[in-house]
Amino acid sequence: MKIRAYQGITPTLGEQVFIDPSAVVLGDVVLGDDVSVWPTAVIRGDVQSIRVGARTSVQDGSVLHVTHAGASNPQGLALNIGREVTIGHMAMLHGCTVGDQVLIGMGSMVMDGAVVEPQVVLGAGSLVPPGKTLKSGYLYVGRPAKQIRALTEEEMAFFSYTAGNYVNWKNQHMQEDWANR
Repeated sequence: MKIRAYQGITPTLGEQVFIDPSAVVLGDVVLGDDVSVWPTAVIRGDVQSIRVGARTSVQDGSVLHVTHAGASNPQGLALNIGREVTIGHMAMLHGCTVGDQVLIGMGSMVMDGAVVEPQVVLGAGSLVPPGKTLKSGYLYVGRPAKQIRALTEEEMAFFSYTAGNYVNWKNQHMQEDWANR
C-alpha cells in the first residue's frame, strides 16, 4: 500500500495529488495541492512531520525523512518543503527546510538542520551539510555545496515553468491511470 498510517497518523493529501503506486508515503505527512510523487520515492514522517507545498514534485527514487528526538536534539527536526520545488531523481532531504521555488538537482543531499532559502538551484550530486544555509538567488554546486553565481532572470523564471510541467505530467498520469481501471 502506498499511503500508510503510522502510530495512528495518516498522511493528508491536498487536491489532485499524484502518488505512484510504487512510492511510499507514511505517517505525519501533508502534501499540498498538485504535488506529484514519482516511482519508488519514499516520504517517511514517522518520528517527526513532513510538509510539502503545492505544485512540488518528488521525483523517482527520492527519499524524504526527518530527524528523531535525541539528547543533542530534544525535539527532532521536521522536514518542510515549500511551493513549486522540483526535487530531482534520487535526491535525499533529511530534517531540513527548503523554501519556495527551489530546484534540488538529481542525487543531491540536504542534511539535518540545513536551510535552502527560496529561489535556489542546487546542482546535481551536491551535498548541503548539516546546519548550512543556502542564500536565495544563487546556484550552488559541490560536496560540500558552494555558492557559484547569482541566478539569471531566465533561471528564476524556470522554477514556475518546471513546476507547471510536472503538474501537467502528473495530470496525464492520473488520467491514464483512471482510464485503465
